[in-house]
Amino acid sequence: MSVKEQIEKETISAAKNRDAVRLSTLRMIKAAIHNKEIDLRRELNDGEVFQVLGSLVKQRKDAIEQFEKGGRNDLADKERQELSIIQSFMPAQMSEAELREAIEKAILDTGAKGPKDMGKVMKVLMPVVSGRVDGKTVSEMVKAMLTT
Repeated sequence: MSVKEQIEKETISAAKNRDAVRLSTLRMIKAAIHNKEIDLRRELNDGEVFQVLGSLVKQRKDAIEQFEKGGRNDLADKERQELSIIQSFMPAQMSEAELREAIEKAILDTGAKGPKDMGKVMKVLMPVVSGRVDGKTVSEMVKAMLTT
């Protein structure tokens, strides 16, 4: 079952169970996926769906941080609930060792020699780790490994 089919199934279940928070979050996910499909003018594969989910996770984390700074814990709690629902559809996160191994393979595959080759490595690496690791973390680790 694809991720999109799983989200659709969960949406129906949430509607039947009258779970308002879960239902609204799932509808938001479906809308984000649909908007991306409209932009690309084609169906998304699971990897691309994970990228969309990853951006939604990042948005939720940023919102939680902002709401906490503003003293709006009620809104931060709502964002946390949405975050946990979105993350339930994400693949298992990569460990640091797995990420390091993937980066080493990408460096070997691209023949990267230094920091100037970071773009080549990232281009090969991101489709592999997308949705399983934060892009910022990947970027920092690649940069560190290319400068040593």
